[in-house]
Amino acid sequence: MTPPISGASSDSQALEAQIRAALDRVTLPQSSQGLIAAGRIDGLVVREGNVVFGITIDPAEAAVMEPVRRAAEQAALAVPGVKSVSAVLTADRSAGPGTKSGRPTLLPTVAQVIAVASGKGGVGKSTTAANLAVALAQSGLKVGLLDADIFGPSAPRMMGLTARPEMTADRKLIPLQAHGVAVMSIGFLVAEDNAMIWRGPMVMGALEQLMRDVAWGPLDVMVIDMPPGTGDAQLTIAQRVPLAGAVIVSTPQDIALLDARRGIAMFRKVEVPILGIVENMSYFLCPNCGHRADIFSHGGAHKEAETMGVPFLAEIPLEPAIREAADGGTPVVVSAPDSQSAALYRGLAEKVRAQVGTAPRAAPTIRGL
Repeated sequence: MTPPISGASSDSQALEAQIRAALDRVTLPQSSQGLIAAGRIDGLVVREGNVVFGITIDPAEAAVMEPVRRAAEQAALAVPGVKSVSAVLTADRSAGPGTKSGRPTLLPTVAQVIAVASGKGGVGKSTTAANLAVALAQSGLKVGLLDADIFGPSAPRMMGLTARPEMTADRKLIPLQAHGVAVMSIGFLVAEDNAMIWRGPMVMGALEQLMRDVAWGPLDVMVIDMPPGTGDAQLTIAQRVPLAGAVIVSTPQDIALLDARRGIAMFRKVEVPILGIVENMSYFLCPNCGHRADIFSHGGAHKEAETMGVPFLAEIPLEPAIREAADGGTPVVVSAPDSQSAALYRGLAEKVRAQVGTAPRAAPTIRGL
């Protein structure tokens, strides 16, 4: 049983207790045991009446536990003070006939899906993803931005969004809109200072729900801001989503490029095309005197692209205006459209758009895994 979040108010704790009692009245199939008593509820988060939790299952139980998941959502929603509920099954669905690897692909209404990834955190991947998505929208495309970083969501802050998603009649979340882009993030459902203490299967379930149970509608392009690294979340997205390609973000120094190589190797292993490398924080441009300094070295990502045989897409400077725009919720392509940095992001968008074809790709199998 997950303990209450440290620092929660007495009112929040009382509401959580009522939710747990309601969930325990939902019983397992062919059993009188409730979900709480059976230890099936994990990662329960309650924020301002919005509830998120996982139901742990064995993969073989997926079909019989889906009605239980829906019943658990309804039970929690019936508790006074609860505004919305999102529950996920925290195990992969069983394989079935007629789909790649036994599973249907996600995001069927999206023509092209582009992953923005990095081998490590802190290289500016989310800033790149936000500006890329907005620049693509400015070019006339219908664009979505999915923040797939469950543990460190950035899209709400970078896109200037604080509202909560509403739901359709068939209980799908409606993406929020900002700067011409449809946006979805787990950050809309939990507080910024709440730690997501979730196991791997819960993260996988949440990611799938952010794609499957969101009313994305027809989109020309979706940009997925991937979690940093090359773990389960990245592999799940690469296997379940028909990715048109991946953009790898790195800083110029050798230690970051080592991780960028791992990212490229992972996507190649799952047969996802590498659209190219972006060298972020490529150089520092003083806003006062215009002096340029290569703080993190320079050109390393360009050389790496040549070595790995992938396109080099852009050199983005380390510039205070980019950071200020991201922190302020208005990407620099909107806040300073005539700036050199905005032009660089638009150039990145043009190169990415030129490489992505018009036919959706099938979800790949993973070789050697």
